[in-house]
Amino acid sequence: MNYLYSDFVLLIFNCEKYREKALKQKETWLNNFTLMPYFHVIGNPKLTTNYIFDFENKVLYVNVEDDYVSLPKKVIAAYEAVHNTYIYNYIFKTDDDQNLTNIKFLNTIQNILLNKNKKKIHYAGHIINVDTPYVSEYYKIHPELPENLVISQTRYCSGRFYVLSELSVQSLISKKAAINKEYLEDYAIGLNLDPFLKENMLNIQTDKYFVDF
Repeated sequence: MNYLYSDFVLLIFNCEKYREKALKQKETWLNNFTLMPYFHVIGNPKLTTNYIFDFENKVLYVNVEDDYVSLPKKVIAAYEAVHNTYIYNYIFKTDDDQNLTNIKFLNTIQNILLNKNKKKIHYAGHIINVDTPYVSEYYKIHPELPENLVISQTRYCSGRFYVLSELSVQSLISKKAAINKEYLEDYAIGLNLDPFLKENMLNIQTDKYFVDF
């Protein structure tokens, strides 16, 4: 297999129902975007393969339901697709409702991550510490979620924007079955990431750079 090469790949999670959000991003901060390859990720359970890259339209289709509760499955399927297609250092993840207010932010993050004089960073984003387990009330916003969803003690990065190294992605793919059982994507990633890959996390104030449309 001939791999593609890019230090960074940006994945933006979208769905057919809200394709207009992807178009809005393409008209704003993604207009003439050349910093790295990017793809809007859409679920399509009718695919005859695990995934399909539409390079012309910058869309990655994965063989997963395209609904909210399937987001953890969708995310790990997309990471596996990139892992099988690219030689890369990092995957950047964000969502279709996010507007990047300063494109130079991504340049800065790239430079930090590729700094060979610093200890390797495997996970970066706005860090959320769960010190005590609790029952999530997120079902009040997304009623399709279970009401008794327990959030265990862990550290994870907010889904608004986070970064995973190639080694982190490889680790997460090995935990695919566990991730597929979760309901909250960003929490699922942090919960299942091997602890040694969270020893040197980079905290990013993502809400300074990404805002909701």
